[in-house]
Amino acid sequence: GDWDFWVDWKDRRLWVTVVPIVLNTFPAAVQVMLWECLRQPWGATVCVLGLLFGEWINRYFNFWGWTYFPLTLVFPSQIVPGAILLDVVLLLSGSYLLTAIAGGTAWGLVFYPGNWPVIAPYHVPVEYNGTLMSVADILGYNYVRTGTPEYIRMVEKGTLRTFGKDVAP
Repeated sequence: GDWDFWVDWKDRRLWVTVVPIVLNTFPAAVQVMLWECLRQPWGATVCVLGLLFGEWINRYFNFWGWTYFPLTLVFPSQIVPGAILLDVVLLLSGSYLLTAIAGGTAWGLVFYPGNWPVIAPYHVPVEYNGTLMSVADILGYNYVRTGTPEYIRMVEKGTLRTFGKDVAP
């Protein structure tokens, strides 16, 4: 969804909770199928690599090919480390319950640190017209997207985060 498309929506609060939870279900299902049918513990990794391949095709043709939107602003999340951990837990334990508890937890915990090298340049604070913002916020203002519901958009001013017009502590 939108939390994984735009670099200015990949914030430190909602993106790290919404995206790993949503992305965990399909790789886990493929992992179960490959484990049950073939006893192969690499289902989540194969599923994630296929998903990332499809996402890059989508991002290239739809964002760059049609609108010339910079690909560095719409890159997909790095989910391969979490998938590898999910497969390793299944390989070592052989238990679906332990894989769901420990592997799912590892998937969620490694998501944000796995994305730090890619996200870090966009979280640098800068002063823009007298307002303290991140580079991602400035890019979100300069590359206006039509049809984006602005009432959902997260805006950061200084240290106060706002949702719409209400200040959230």
